[in-house]
Amino acid sequence: MRQPTGSAYFMEEHHDATARHTLAILVDNEPGVLARVIGLFSGRGYNIDSLTVSEVSHETNLSRITVVTTGPADVIDQIKTQLDRLVPVHSVVDLTLTGRALERELLLVKVRGKGENRTEALSLADAFRARVIDATIESFVFEITGKPDKLDQFILLMTPLGLVEVARTGVAAIARGPEGMDG
Repeated sequence: MRQPTGSAYFMEEHHDATARHTLAILVDNEPGVLARVIGLFSGRGYNIDSLTVSEVSHETNLSRITVVTTGPADVIDQIKTQLDRLVPVHSVVDLTLTGRALERELLLVKVRGKGENRTEALSLADAFRARVIDATIESFVFEITGKPDKLDQFILLMTPLGLVEVARTGVAAIARGPEGMDG
C-alpha cells in the first residue's frame, strides 16, 4: 500500500461543485435552432431547470433563449464554448457570472377552497402581491410575478389551502446596466 507523503495529509479531495447558471443565448429565429441548443445539454446528461424562448427582434429575425441549469463550472464552460460555435448563435452570456442579473418568472396558481382556507388564500395572495385573475364560488386563479424562490414559497404556502394546479413561464433574465448582450 502506498503511503501518503508530506502535505498529502492536508489535501482535501476535490469535487467539482455544481452551481445554478442562467444563460442568455441570442440566436437566429429559424427552425431547428432550439433543438440544437438543447441537444448540447441533454448530450451531456444535464437537466434544464427552466427554458424560455421568444423572438426579440422581428427586423433582424433574432430570438433569445434563456436556460437555467445546474452543473459543475467546467461543464457549463464547455457548453458555453460549444454554443458559441453553433452557426445560428450570435452570443452567449452567463448571467450568473455577471452578478448583475435580474430574474423574473410568471406563475399562475389555481386554488380550490371555501371558508377559512379561502380567506387565508386571499390574504396570502395579497401579501405576495398576487392578482386574482379568475374567481368562482369554489376557486381562484392567482397571477404572480417575481423571483423563482418567491414563487416557490407562494406555491408552498398555497398547497395546504387547496392548491389544484400550477403553470409557470420559466425564467426571463436580463443584466442590469446600459449594456446589451454584446456589450
